[in-house]
Amino acid sequence: MSENKDYLKTKGRIFDIQRFSVHDGPGIRTIVFLKGCALRCKWCCNPESQSYEIQQMTLGGETKIVGRDVTVEEVMNSLRGDLPYYRRSGGGVTISGGEALCQPDFASALLRACKAQGIDTAMESTGFADYEVIKRYLPYLDHYLMDIKHMDSKKHEAFTGRPNEKILENAGRIARDAHHLIIRTPVIPTFNDTPEEIGAIANFARSLPSVSEMHILPYHKMGTDKYKGLGREYLLPDLEPPSKEHMQRLLEVVRSKGLYGQIGG
Repeated sequence: MSENKDYLKTKGRIFDIQRFSVHDGPGIRTIVFLKGCALRCKWCCNPESQSYEIQQMTLGGETKIVGRDVTVEEVMNSLRGDLPYYRRSGGGVTISGGEALCQPDFASALLRACKAQGIDTAMESTGFADYEVIKRYLPYLDHYLMDIKHMDSKKHEAFTGRPNEKILENAGRIARDAHHLIIRTPVIPTFNDTPEEIGAIANFARSLPSVSEMHILPYHKMGTDKYKGLGREYLLPDLEPPSKEHMQRLLEVVRSKGLYGQIGG
Protein backbone atom coordinates (compact mmCIF):
# COMPACT_ATOMS: atom_id res chain seq x y z
CA MET A 1 0.00 0.00 0.00
CA SER A 2 1.46 3.39 -1.00
CA GLU A 3 1.94 6.06 1.64
CA ASN A 4 -0.67 8.80 1.82
CA LYS A 5 1.17 11.96 0.85
CA ASP A 6 -1.61 14.47 1.49
CA TYR A 7 0.66 16.16 4.04
CA LEU A 8 2.74 17.49 1.13
CA LYS A 9 -0.18 19.81 0.33
CA THR A 10 -0.09 21.42 3.77
CA LYS A 11 0.24 25.18 3.48
CA GLY A 12 2.37 27.51 5.58
CA ARG A 13 3.64 31.06 5.56
CA ILE A 14 7.35 31.75 5.21
CA PHE A 15 9.42 34.88 4.63
CA ASP A 16 12.73 33.46 3.40
CA ILE A 17 14.66 30.36 2.38
CA GLN A 18 18.41 30.69 2.92
CA ARG A 19 20.60 28.15 1.14
CA PHE A 20 24.21 27.09 1.81
CA SER A 21 24.19 28.12 5.47
CA VAL A 22 26.79 26.70 7.84
CA HIS A 23 24.87 27.74 10.96
CA ASP A 24 21.85 26.36 12.82
CA GLY A 25 22.84 22.72 12.66
CA PRO A 26 25.64 20.51 11.30
CA GLY A 27 27.02 20.71 7.78
CA ILE A 28 25.68 22.76 4.87
CA ARG A 29 22.06 23.61 5.51
CA THR A 30 19.00 25.28 4.06
CA ILE A 31 17.14 27.46 6.56
CA VAL A 32 13.39 27.88 6.09
CA PHE A 33 12.16 30.96 7.96
CA LEU A 34 8.53 30.88 9.08
CA LYS A 35 6.34 33.87 9.86
CA GLY A 36 4.91 34.38 13.34
CA CYS A 37 6.32 34.40 16.87
CA ALA A 38 4.83 34.47 20.36
CA LEU A 39 7.79 36.42 21.79
CA ARG A 40 8.83 40.01 21.11
CA CYS A 41 12.54 40.01 21.93
CA LYS A 42 13.80 43.59 21.99
CA TRP A 43 16.98 42.64 20.10
CA CYS A 44 15.30 40.51 17.40
CA CYS A 45 17.26 40.74 14.13
CA ASN A 46 14.29 39.51 12.08
CA PRO A 47 11.40 41.78 13.15
CA GLU A 48 9.62 40.88 9.92
CA SER A 49 9.29 37.37 11.35
CA GLN A 50 7.26 38.36 14.39
CA SER A 51 3.86 39.00 12.82
CA TYR A 52 2.12 36.21 10.95
CA GLU A 53 0.65 38.80 8.58
CA ILE A 54 2.15 39.47 5.15
CA GLN A 55 3.86 42.86 5.37
CA GLN A 56 5.65 45.53 3.39
CA MET A 57 9.20 46.47 4.39
CA THR A 58 11.32 49.25 2.88
CA LEU A 59 15.11 48.86 2.83
CA GLY A 60 17.52 50.99 0.85
CA GLY A 61 14.64 52.84 -0.74
CA GLU A 62 13.15 49.62 -2.09
CA THR A 63 9.85 48.23 -0.79
CA LYS A 64 9.29 44.50 -0.80
CA ILE A 65 6.59 42.14 0.33
CA VAL A 66 7.57 40.04 3.34
CA GLY A 67 5.77 36.72 3.61
CA ARG A 68 4.36 34.23 1.14
CA ASP A 69 2.20 31.16 1.34
CA VAL A 70 3.70 27.87 0.15
CA THR A 71 2.99 24.17 0.36
CA VAL A 72 5.35 21.60 1.80
CA GLU A 73 5.71 20.17 -1.69
CA GLU A 74 6.80 23.54 -3.10
CA VAL A 75 9.48 23.89 -0.43
CA MET A 76 10.71 20.36 -1.00
CA ASN A 77 10.96 20.97 -4.76
CA SER A 78 13.22 23.96 -4.06
CA LEU A 79 15.50 21.78 -1.89
CA ARG A 80 16.11 18.85 -4.19
CA GLY A 81 19.09 20.38 -5.96
CA ASP A 82 20.90 20.72 -2.63
CA LEU A 83 20.66 17.05 -1.62
CA PRO A 84 24.26 16.28 -2.72
CA TYR A 85 25.56 19.10 -0.49
CA TYR A 86 23.64 17.76 2.50
CA ARG A 87 24.97 14.25 1.96
CA ARG A 88 28.59 15.29 1.50
CA SER A 89 28.66 17.67 4.48
CA GLY A 90 26.30 15.92 6.90
CA GLY A 91 23.96 18.88 6.53
CA GLY A 92 20.26 19.23 5.98
CA VAL A 93 17.28 21.49 6.58
CA THR A 94 16.62 23.75 9.55
CA ILE A 95 13.30 25.44 10.23
CA SER A 96 13.47 28.77 11.99
CA GLY A 97 11.44 31.93 12.31
CA GLY A 98 9.84 33.65 13.92
CA GLU A 99 8.91 30.57 15.83
CA ALA A 100 8.21 27.35 13.97
CA LEU A 101 5.98 26.15 16.82
CA CYS A 102 3.42 28.77 15.76
CA GLN A 103 2.71 26.82 12.55
CA PRO A 104 2.56 23.20 13.76
CA ASP A 105 0.63 21.71 10.83
CA PHE A 106 2.99 23.08 8.19
CA ALA A 107 6.26 22.80 10.13
CA SER A 108 5.74 19.22 11.28
CA ALA A 109 4.65 18.21 7.76
CA LEU A 110 7.79 19.84 6.31
CA LEU A 111 10.00 17.95 8.76
CA ARG A 112 8.16 14.73 7.91
CA ALA A 113 8.78 15.31 4.20
CA CYS A 114 12.46 15.93 4.83
CA LYS A 115 12.83 12.70 6.79
CA ALA A 116 11.03 10.81 4.01
CA GLN A 117 13.86 12.00 1.72
CA GLY A 118 16.56 11.05 4.24
CA ILE A 119 17.38 14.69 5.02
CA ASP A 120 18.84 15.63 8.41
CA THR A 121 16.47 18.02 10.22
CA ALA A 122 16.87 20.74 12.84
CA MET A 123 14.66 23.39 14.39
CA GLU A 124 15.70 26.65 16.05
CA SER A 125 13.01 27.34 18.66
CA THR A 126 12.17 29.07 21.91
CA GLY A 127 10.11 26.12 23.12
CA PHE A 128 7.25 28.47 23.99
CA ALA A 129 4.18 26.34 23.21
CA ASP A 130 2.00 23.71 24.79
CA TYR A 131 3.97 20.48 24.97
CA GLU A 132 1.32 18.62 22.98
CA VAL A 133 2.29 20.90 20.07
CA ILE A 134 6.01 20.27 20.51
CA LYS A 135 5.46 16.49 20.57
CA ARG A 136 4.18 16.66 16.99
CA TYR A 137 7.65 17.74 15.78
CA LEU A 138 9.91 15.37 17.69
CA PRO A 139 9.49 12.16 15.61
CA TYR A 140 10.84 14.02 12.56
CA LEU A 141 13.48 16.16 14.26
CA ASP A 142 17.17 15.22 14.53
CA HIS A 143 18.37 18.36 16.36
CA TYR A 144 16.35 20.69 18.59
CA LEU A 145 18.26 23.98 18.95
CA MET A 146 16.51 25.55 21.93
CA ASP A 147 17.00 29.11 23.09
CA ILE A 148 17.27 29.59 26.85
CA LYS A 149 17.61 33.33 27.24
CA HIS A 150 17.49 33.92 31.01
CA MET A 151 16.74 32.08 34.24
CA ASP A 152 14.96 35.03 35.88
CA SER A 153 11.34 35.07 34.69
CA LYS A 154 10.70 38.77 35.36
CA LYS A 155 13.78 39.88 33.44
CA HIS A 156 12.92 37.41 30.68
CA GLU A 157 9.46 38.93 30.38
CA ALA A 158 10.80 42.49 30.43
CA PHE A 159 13.00 41.82 27.39
CA THR A 160 10.91 39.26 25.47
CA GLY A 161 7.32 39.97 26.44
CA ARG A 162 6.83 36.51 27.98
CA PRO A 163 7.76 34.82 31.27
CA ASN A 164 10.00 31.77 31.08
CA GLU A 165 8.28 29.12 33.23
CA LYS A 166 6.73 27.28 30.29
CA ILE A 167 10.02 27.40 28.37
CA LEU A 168 12.02 25.93 31.25
CA GLU A 169 9.41 23.26 31.94
CA ASN A 170 9.37 22.27 28.27
CA ALA A 171 13.17 22.12 28.19
CA GLY A 172 13.09 19.24 30.64
CA ARG A 173 10.50 17.39 28.59
CA ILE A 174 12.31 18.02 25.30
CA ALA A 175 15.59 16.82 26.82
CA ARG A 176 13.83 13.58 27.75
CA ASP A 177 12.04 13.01 24.42
CA ALA A 178 14.13 14.63 21.66
CA HIS A 179 16.85 12.86 19.68
CA HIS A 180 19.38 15.65 20.30
CA LEU A 181 18.89 18.87 22.27
CA ILE A 182 21.37 21.75 22.16
CA ILE A 183 20.87 24.77 24.41
CA ARG A 184 21.61 28.11 22.78
CA THR A 185 21.78 31.53 24.41
CA PRO A 186 21.93 34.87 22.59
CA VAL A 187 24.30 37.06 24.61
CA ILE A 188 22.62 40.48 24.95
CA PRO A 189 24.33 43.35 26.82
CA THR A 190 22.26 44.69 29.75
CA PHE A 191 20.10 41.53 29.60
CA ASN A 192 22.15 38.38 30.19
CA ASP A 193 25.84 39.06 29.46
CA THR A 194 27.31 38.62 32.93
CA PRO A 195 29.22 35.48 33.98
CA GLU A 196 26.62 34.92 36.70
CA GLU A 197 23.70 34.96 34.27
CA ILE A 198 25.40 32.75 31.69
CA GLY A 199 26.56 30.47 34.48
CA ALA A 200 22.99 30.07 35.73
CA ILE A 201 21.81 29.07 32.27
CA ALA A 202 24.73 26.64 31.94
CA ASN A 203 23.88 25.07 35.29
CA PHE A 204 20.31 24.59 34.11
CA ALA A 205 21.47 23.10 30.80
CA ARG A 206 23.80 20.71 32.63
CA SER A 207 20.89 19.55 34.79
CA LEU A 208 18.84 18.45 31.78
CA PRO A 209 18.96 14.73 30.92
CA SER A 210 21.21 13.94 27.94
CA VAL A 211 22.19 17.60 27.33
CA SER A 212 25.94 18.15 27.00
CA GLU A 213 26.20 21.12 24.62
CA MET A 214 25.56 24.88 24.90
CA HIS A 215 26.20 27.55 22.29
CA ILE A 216 26.46 31.25 23.08
CA LEU A 217 25.57 33.64 20.27
CA PRO A 218 26.95 37.19 20.40
CA TYR A 219 24.54 40.09 19.92
CA HIS A 220 24.91 41.92 16.61
CA LYS A 221 23.31 44.96 15.03
CA MET A 222 22.40 43.37 11.72
CA GLY A 223 18.70 43.80 11.13
CA THR A 224 18.21 47.03 13.06
CA ASP A 225 17.39 48.91 9.82
CA LYS A 226 14.47 46.58 9.30
CA TYR A 227 12.58 48.21 12.16
CA LYS A 228 12.52 51.56 10.38
CA GLY A 229 11.56 49.73 7.19
CA LEU A 230 8.54 48.33 9.00
CA GLY A 231 7.67 51.67 10.60
CA ARG A 232 8.77 50.46 14.03
CA GLU A 233 11.23 51.69 16.65
CA TYR A 234 14.26 49.61 17.59
CA LEU A 235 14.15 49.52 21.39
CA LEU A 236 17.87 48.89 22.10
CA PRO A 237 19.62 51.51 19.93
CA ASP A 238 22.61 52.06 22.21
CA LEU A 239 23.71 48.44 22.58
CA GLU A 240 27.13 47.46 21.29
CA PRO A 241 28.13 43.87 20.45
CA PRO A 242 30.18 42.11 23.14
CA SER A 243 33.91 41.93 22.51
CA LYS A 244 35.61 38.71 21.47
CA GLU A 245 37.42 38.74 24.81
CA HIS A 246 34.17 38.97 26.74
CA MET A 247 32.59 36.17 24.71
CA GLN A 248 35.65 34.03 25.40
CA ARG A 249 35.28 34.65 29.15
CA LEU A 250 31.63 33.62 28.97
CA LEU A 251 32.60 30.52 26.99
CA GLU A 252 34.98 29.51 29.77
CA VAL A 253 32.08 29.84 32.22
CA VAL A 254 30.01 27.44 30.10
CA ARG A 255 32.87 24.96 29.89
CA SER A 256 33.53 25.19 33.61
CA LYS A 257 30.05 23.70 34.14
CA GLY A 258 31.06 20.51 32.35
CA LEU A 259 29.40 21.33 29.03
CA TYR A 260 30.81 21.37 25.53
CA GLY A 261 30.57 25.04 24.61
CA GLN A 262 31.11 27.10 21.50
CA ILE A 263 30.63 30.67 20.31
CA GLY A 264 28.11 30.82 17.50
CA GLY A 265 26.19 27.94 16.07
